[in-house]
Amino acid sequence: MRTDVRRTHNAVTTASTAAAAAVLAGISTVRNLGILAHVDAGKTTVTERILFLAGETHKRGEVHDGTTVTDCHPQERERGITIFAAAVSCLWDGHRINLIDTPGHVDFADEVERSLRVLDGAVAVFDAVAGVEPQSESVWRQADRHGVPRIAFVNKMDRAGADLDSAVASIRERLHPVPLAVQLPVGREGDFTGVVDLLTMRALTWDDGPGRDGLREGPVPEELRAEAEHRRRRLDEAVAGLHPAALEEYYEHAALSTATLTAALRDLTHSGEAVVVLCGSAYRNRGVEPLLAAVTAYLPSPLDVPAVRGSAVGAAGSGGSGGAAGAEGREGVEVERATDPAGPLTALVFKVNVTASGRLTYLRLYTGTLRKGDTVLDATTGRTERIARILRVQADSHTETDSAVAGDIVAVIGVKAARTGATLCAPGAPLVLEPPVTAEPVVTVAVEARRSADTDRLAVALARLAEEDPSLVVRTDPETGQRVLSGLGELHLEVAVEKICRDHNGLEVTVGRPQVAHRETVERGVTGHVHRHVKQDGGAGQFAQVVIDVAPLDGPVGAQEGGGFVFASTVTGGRVPKEYVQAVEAGCRDALAEGPLGGHPVTGLRVTLTDGATHSKDSSDLAFRTAGRAALRDALRACRTVLLEPVVEVTVTVPQESVGGVLGDLAARRGRVQGSDPHGATAAVTAVVPLAELFGYATALRSRTQGRGTFTTRPAGYAPAPAAAR
Repeated sequence: MRTDVRRTHNAVTTASTAAAAAVLAGISTVRNLGILAHVDAGKTTVTERILFLAGETHKRGEVHDGTTVTDCHPQERERGITIFAAAVSCLWDGHRINLIDTPGHVDFADEVERSLRVLDGAVAVFDAVAGVEPQSESVWRQADRHGVPRIAFVNKMDRAGADLDSAVASIRERLHPVPLAVQLPVGREGDFTGVVDLLTMRALTWDDGPGRDGLREGPVPEELRAEAEHRRRRLDEAVAGLHPAALEEYYEHAALSTATLTAALRDLTHSGEAVVVLCGSAYRNRGVEPLLAAVTAYLPSPLDVPAVRGSAVGAAGSGGSGGAAGAEGREGVEVERATDPAGPLTALVFKVNVTASGRLTYLRLYTGTLRKGDTVLDATTGRTERIARILRVQADSHTETDSAVAGDIVAVIGVKAARTGATLCAPGAPLVLEPPVTAEPVVTVAVEARRSADTDRLAVALARLAEEDPSLVVRTDPETGQRVLSGLGELHLEVAVEKICRDHNGLEVTVGRPQVAHRETVERGVTGHVHRHVKQDGGAGQFAQVVIDVAPLDGPVGAQEGGGFVFASTVTGGRVPKEYVQAVEAGCRDALAEGPLGGHPVTGLRVTLTDGATHSKDSSDLAFRTAGRAALRDALRACRTVLLEPVVEVTVTVPQESVGGVLGDLAARRGRVQGSDPHGATAAVTAVVPLAELFGYATALRSRTQGRGTFTTRPAGYAPAPAAAR
């Protein structure tokens, strides 16, 4: 009998181990990646071709026809740009690819930020003619901050002026990783027909048929053989110089095997030391299959990324899983959780869609398993939520599933209050993950309902909008009583207002002229400013005395670029206890909300607490916080302060004959021209211009260039505003 029990136990254990191994094997085939690029580089077209080749769609969607899967919102199809990050999923060569198509316009950079927070890898798409463009550089830096491994795809190789080597050189010069081109184009510009794979030394060519079977593989064309062999040797040398194991083999054999080269490229991609570069033409369906192969070969699975880190928020309790209790039970302790479907549930909310029919909450699961009907804890607020349904997302369509495991990106229904950035976790093992960083709004408009009867409907619509997009801020002006909507740019606010009208039939709104969000900073500080706070109204009173120095942070340049706020204390002898020092800092931060010039937020200054005094009975945290707030407000009035306005770097692409007129127009808009780069019949003019001067610039540029001029922007910080604006 005892033997039978032991056999049964061993059989159950073996089955359980096998099931766990199968789940981990499944996770190892998952790729969570984003498509990143400058606007109009071809991100959405690349996504559409991936879905088509994977069999998820039966017809190739086109941006110009409004038939794409990911650009499913009416505004996206009308404008021909990606506005909202869209998640899709497909199967390729035994791998599940969860893909997020992100916007390329600077006004929607916050959508990119939230997406990168939950992705394991990315494909950066570049235009073969333009190379690295301004927003390409911005999204690349965003990916750097999140440590997301990337591969590069040089798109539009069939365009006139397309040059892979030039695009690779711009990646090296402007983005600074080591670009490793693993392909050689077959044909140039309009004659581009395929690529030579430098790892296998085989030629891959495509015909122009509408189906999925246009790929042809064969030997390297004789006229390209010498060039291909030369580039393979250079690739081997470059990889050997970066990878120790590859270097060892290269010294021994003067070449690298395909297996060693593939493994080394994967390691270098994961570490970020190099970026693998491929090329093709997504519109003509050329080069997408090798791109998918590179995604599965080089980008990490959820098992390859570092363990997620968070802060414990309470005792794990009896509901914790495994060893969750103990270290995780201590408040504020930093906890690591590796990708493990058997671990305590940990998921991050990165997107929320609120519609009249319900609320869709997008999650990235880092650990644990989520099942339909589970009760989860919103560790950010302490509220419990019940998961009613779990959905696999395909842009605006969904497929229901019973469960999701660590590494999955899914949407859930039933979560009523969790906001973007919230952590959903097992109630017995609470953990708070770091939320995505939300950009500060720089443009503001007043929004009012045309009919007074619609005022409440507008308030509900604005609240719903801010819940979906944290970079939109809604407030009520205390002087005028108007509702004010703030965002990241003119287009951002235009899209938001249009969305309100579309989603709420019959609601008509009036929008005021856009206003930029100013800041104030210190140009010349003060030292030894004394403030004494005394309050006595019966019973225990309040007493606090502080002495502070105020100075610009890192000089005028740092202040002009919105350098932030630094607080320090040089108090000795215990004249101000440590806990009161923290209260003084909190009070100073309170005072930064409104500056002396116009009530704008204050930035770019350093405050040092140099001395103070306490009372044995009447001193408290509240007293010192009040003293710190009042001291900094008074000190700012004594400082020389300046008003700052947001500025942007503008890249204007125009015909050569229009360059003079564009330069004059930029100068009239207080722009500082930084350079002009000719490209054949066109030129790219770069300038730094106050954001307020660019309202309506698109229309002015079109009229000045007969509709042939285009421009892009990216934030460039803050600069002193002219005296008329102060």
